[in-house]
Amino acid sequence: MTNTHPPQTVALFGRDFGGAGAPPRVILHGLLGSSRNWLTAGKDLAASRRVFALDLRNHGLSPHAGEMTYAAMAADVLVWLDARGIAAAELIGHSMGGKVAMLLACRHPERVGRLVAVDIAPKDYAWPDRGAELRAMGGLDLGGLGSRAQAEAMLEAGIPDMAMRRFVLTNLERTPGGWRWQANITALEAALPALERSPLGPADRFAGPALFIAGGKSRYVEAADHAAIMRAFPAARIAVLEKCGHNPHIEAREAFVAAVNSAP
Repeated sequence: MTNTHPPQTVALFGRDFGGAGAPPRVILHGLLGSSRNWLTAGKDLAASRRVFALDLRNHGLSPHAGEMTYAAMAADVLVWLDARGIAAAELIGHSMGGKVAMLLACRHPERVGRLVAVDIAPKDYAWPDRGAELRAMGGLDLGGLGSRAQAEAMLEAGIPDMAMRRFVLTNLERTPGGWRWQANITALEAALPALERSPLGPADRFAGPALFIAGGKSRYVEAADHAAIMRAFPAARIAVLEKCGHNPHIEAREAFVAAVNSAP
């Protein structure tokens, strides 16, 4: 029998980048990311609108939780909006956060003024590298760790790409009791097969304005995915930023901000 209980929500941490204008923009990061990845782009986006960036559950400064599903993450965002009296927001979601934003837009369209999905499509993915990265993180002996540089050296075999290794290490923090991962590695590794899948069902639709921004050097959104995007988001516009990969908000920030600020 299918378990249909409503998710138990957690209170998300959020950064307020200021700005003014409605509806506000709410940014949702990707897997192993956090609101901290959006410090620069978030401030740029706040030049024209009020902007917030959230840490999704099991990431950043938000609480850890055993349940790690798109339904649970979307429910957390709704609770965060309700707590601040935000009736509707523009949702900007990158990668995993884009899937959260898509689900929320389809199931609660009245709460989404516009959807912006960043380098992600409504389809199933296979993320073998993410599994390897999570296993490498989980295998790191934090008790015997002396420095962040030592951690980077120890992760090199499991995460050979230097840029990815340094991105992963943004999750490592030093506390009075020693080192810890901010991200809930155990929960994320267990949930990875579910996170790889599309959160949308065959009947899910969002008729409101939607913008899908893809990196031209990324394989996350390909020409073959455009039909699936248009089926679920019939008013969508697809913008390809040719000179960047999976992180347009970092690799091509000015072009990314211009695309977000363009109509609709």
